[in-house]
Amino acid sequence: MKNADVKEVRNIAILSHGSAGKTSLADAMLFTGGAVDLQGSVDNDTSVFMHEPEELARKITITSSLGFLDWKGVRINVIDTPGYINFLEETKGTLRAVDGAVLIISAISGVKAETEKIYKYACDYELPRVAFVSKLDKERADFFRAVGDMEKYFCKNAIVLQLPIGLEDKFSGVVDLVKMKALMFARDGSGKIEEKDIPADMKDQVATYRKKLVEQIAETDDGLLEKYLDKGDLPREDIIAGLKHGTIGGGLLPVLCGSPVKNMGIQPLLDMVLTCLPSPAEHARSVQIKGTDPRTGKETVRKPATEEPLAAIVFKTIIDPFAGKLSLMRVFSGALKADSTVYNSTRQVREKIGSLFSIQGKKQVSTQVLAAGQIGAASKLKDTLTGDTLCAEAQPIVLEFAKFADPVMSYAIEPKSRGDEDKVSIGVHKILDEDPTLKFVFDEQTKEMVLSGMGQVHLEVTIEKLRRKFGVDVKMKTPKVPYKETIRARAKAQGKYKKQTGGHGQYGDAWIEVEPLPRGSGFEFVDKIVGGVIPRQYVPAVEKGLLEALHEGFLAGYPLVDIRATLFDGSYHAVDSSEMSFKIAASLGFKKAMEAAKPVLLEPIMSVEVVSPDDTLGAVIGDLNSRRGKVQGVAPQANGQAIKALVPMSEMLSYAPTLNSLTSGRGMYTMEFYGYEDVPSHLAQKIMQERGVQHQNQKEK
Repeated sequence: MKNADVKEVRNIAILSHGSAGKTSLADAMLFTGGAVDLQGSVDNDTSVFMHEPEELARKITITSSLGFLDWKGVRINVIDTPGYINFLEETKGTLRAVDGAVLIISAISGVKAETEKIYKYACDYELPRVAFVSKLDKERADFFRAVGDMEKYFCKNAIVLQLPIGLEDKFSGVVDLVKMKALMFARDGSGKIEEKDIPADMKDQVATYRKKLVEQIAETDDGLLEKYLDKGDLPREDIIAGLKHGTIGGGLLPVLCGSPVKNMGIQPLLDMVLTCLPSPAEHARSVQIKGTDPRTGKETVRKPATEEPLAAIVFKTIIDPFAGKLSLMRVFSGALKADSTVYNSTRQVREKIGSLFSIQGKKQVSTQVLAAGQIGAASKLKDTLTGDTLCAEAQPIVLEFAKFADPVMSYAIEPKSRGDEDKVSIGVHKILDEDPTLKFVFDEQTKEMVLSGMGQVHLEVTIEKLRRKFGVDVKMKTPKVPYKETIRARAKAQGKYKKQTGGHGQYGDAWIEVEPLPRGSGFEFVDKIVGGVIPRQYVPAVEKGLLEALHEGFLAGYPLVDIRATLFDGSYHAVDSSEMSFKIAASLGFKKAMEAAKPVLLEPIMSVEVVSPDDTLGAVIGDLNSRRGKVQGVAPQANGQAIKALVPMSEMLSYAPTLNSLTSGRGMYTMEFYGYEDVPSHLAQKIMQERGVQHQNQKEK
């Protein structure tokens, strides 16, 4: 592989909200760097980075995609990331593999809620960033509004390095405030640049922004500030050095601009990637490569050098039903070699490395070594999944990976063809290996397969993949709420089963007392038979009959919980009694006792935390109240207010799109099971009526 020197590598992610131009920029970078002969196009389905059928159909990036180019002797690994809200967790995981980011701001839409979230992810990883204002050639383009949005929403130190010459259909170039030259772009898509003098009508504006640029750079270093105050300006080499220092230090956000689709402004951006974004070696000086020694639990530090012990992290898994599994990874230290054996310290197993690849979209380029600082892939790893660490077994380390948010939307799924349940389960579990933000369970109570994800589109895409990759069609429906039933009073009743037929008859007589138990206690059976009124061999049959009655429920057919049932009296017949007769008698006695025990319906309650921007706090709380939520408290956070509430599960099944609407996509929430509470009587009646209709329909079928 070229550029194996860790100092001559840049690993970058392209970040922004959906439809801002990430994929177009990544394609333009590859073309400008000579990695491809023709510039890919999202609109024409020729993009190197967008090749999944689900992406092509929707024209959005759904999964992170990798490419590479060589620019002025430096290998630049480029990862195009999703920006649509349903797929941002994928972006979060991808950022673990890079050392810097190019943040795209659309000159049309500016900063959106997804941009804010992605920017926060980049800050969490301490990634240096360069901003690129795109779509300057489009109608309603506004460069200065885009810069203002950056300063307003996430970076007061956005530093403008270029000013556009013309906008919309008149966009033709930029003024470089470092070189103090006009860079005029060819309109034929070649990416060629011609240097000219600054247009006369822009000189005042250029002077203002140049002064601001120099002042911002001077403030990053005491020596530069002293030089600026002494001479009133800074030489070009000091400006460039200050830019790099300020960007890698995290304080500055250099801003460039152009049009990726027309290949305008891509060369200066690639130059800025080399200048201001760090190599793996430079990044490790400010953000150490740290992990945990699984043998001792102590923190371990690695250096980004090939002579160090191997430490690599798998940041993405691709499953293909024909080609097998492809594990995309970043090597942080040491070297990963083809046909070698390494140690998966996360799962404590050895892995045989077969073939290694550099990845260019869907194309795999074979390589023998992935050296420190490089990104590539290994095929057909047996036990390794996304987030796992591969290392030298003699010197193990576990590197930290992203913690994904819990799914926010669930649907029950069932195959359209009978008998395909196993195919559904096998296919979904393979997709889960590829997408750890999904969750799949079989609900024992409702007998449903429940698929959970980050939103409606996320689940729809998963269903499309299931059909395309594994040949199974499923339909989605709202999952059933796992209601339960219990009692509020003590009661007792006799269950007597007597049936005479030819020969032996059936006789069972059992007195049952039921009483409520504390929440979460489950079921308790007590045997208080004395004096042999019921022979010992029939007592287990009584308990079995009670358990079956519990499962069938009393009010609406939901399982009964938190009940103690006591067998305290009864009678038997020496000839006609049997286990079956006592089982039936117990069930009859239990059901009679339930009528007097004040049965109630229970519903699952979720503990919910919603993070809302300050300006939508009232609307979010009002909506939670309308869902029968009980707000427990509100606490300020850096990005808004955190609302804690207890809300019935039935009210949260469709909450994600509502929250997005209320907060313009800026809100987020998590929830987990809290417990069961009584269903209000008016709602309980409705649920029982609906349940009765369902039972009747099932009987008719």
